[in-house]
Amino acid sequence: MERPEAEPLGASHSCQTGEAEPGTGPAEEEPGGAAAGTMMEDCLSKKIEITVSEAEKRTGRNAMNMQETYTAYLIETRAVESQTEGQCSPPDSLWRRYSEFELLRNYLLVNYPHIVVPPLPEKRAEFVWHKLSADNMDPDFVERRRIGLENFLIRVASHPIICQDKIFYSFLTQEGGWKEMVNETGFQLKADSRLKALNATFRVKNPDKRFTELKHYSDELQSVISHLLRVRARVADRLYGVYKVHGNYGRVFSEWSAIEKEMGDGLQSAGHHMDVYAGSIDDILEEEEHYADQLKEYLFYAEALRAVCRKHELMQYDLEIAAQDLASKKQQCEELATGTLRTFSLKGMTSKLFGQETPEQREGKIKVLEEQIHEGEEQLKSKNVESREFVKSAWTDIERFKEQKNHDLKEALISYAVMQISMCKKGIQVWTNAKECFSKM
Repeated sequence: MERPEAEPLGASHSCQTGEAEPGTGPAEEEPGGAAAGTMMEDCLSKKIEITVSEAEKRTGRNAMNMQETYTAYLIETRAVESQTEGQCSPPDSLWRRYSEFELLRNYLLVNYPHIVVPPLPEKRAEFVWHKLSADNMDPDFVERRRIGLENFLIRVASHPIICQDKIFYSFLTQEGGWKEMVNETGFQLKADSRLKALNATFRVKNPDKRFTELKHYSDELQSVISHLLRVRARVADRLYGVYKVHGNYGRVFSEWSAIEKEMGDGLQSAGHHMDVYAGSIDDILEEEEHYADQLKEYLFYAEALRAVCRKHELMQYDLEIAAQDLASKKQQCEELATGTLRTFSLKGMTSKLFGQETPEQREGKIKVLEEQIHEGEEQLKSKNVESREFVKSAWTDIERFKEQKNHDLKEALISYAVMQISMCKKGIQVWTNAKECFSKM
């Protein structure tokens, strides 16, 4: 992607007019190097092994004191060092609900807005084919979600920045009082409102081209993967029917064998092979769900990318508003200093109706404006620095995410293709076996 240059906001403190053009500027420093290598070595995933080993259906009371059924997940952690030294100490373990995983991720989104935060697995099944249950308490769905939650924790623990967060570490190690600890951070107060984000999207005047393109890419990625998952669900439906109908071959061959003496054994054996073939589709489609879940992860990653883009739009919009406010104050200061009005204003009409202000009043107003201008310039300078740091950090993490995405999706698609090839070979073998049965009749 292009990285267009942008001028910093702000100008020297004076009553003279001057224009400040919003812009964050790109990060010139590329990710990687010794620092990145050191950070990867410090990742939590290098120090502890994390598993979500078990899911358990429970019943309890919610915040409204109403009875509810939910699933709890057992998180186990074990120090990597103890394993390398040959010690086999029991893992530390605790239980977490899905809602606690959601709380953790919301905390990470607010406190690390420049990070492409890993997504959680779906709360309710999507893109299911007709034989799969959409019930979120279905054992097969709960098992897939268990795997997805484990993957989420490993993703966070492998991230060079968010893996070092104390709240995340407490999530893995401290069962009691964790929610209170998260809420005490006050992260909810720092969360940007959706209305404010939407307002910034439509009103920002000078968006960064790279983030605009990234936002468009995330929309397209989500659309493409959604279509792919729908196609896969339709194929699974048809494939299930094709395989199961082969069971009819088995039934017919078995019935036919009963009336044949010389051909009976061959027909019976061929029917058995057809039955095995018909029954194999259940395991095949169960394995396919694993690859579908890998695609779904990146379907949800698209929203994580958009969250970074929205934060940048908000920061850029705040910069532009601050620049406009500063320009307005400088204009007011100049008008008071020169006694000329550049634009129509209510104050100008008031002066004409009730007389001009005294020199002392003008001096007092100019002094107040100069103080406000000085404060505005300092705020603008601070916002520029903050915005540049955000762009630099965000783009570093986006580049990291791109490498991860390209690797993961490539591996998933190759594995899916290999599975399809294996499935076709099994089909060929079944008919080869049936041919041999027919040959022996």
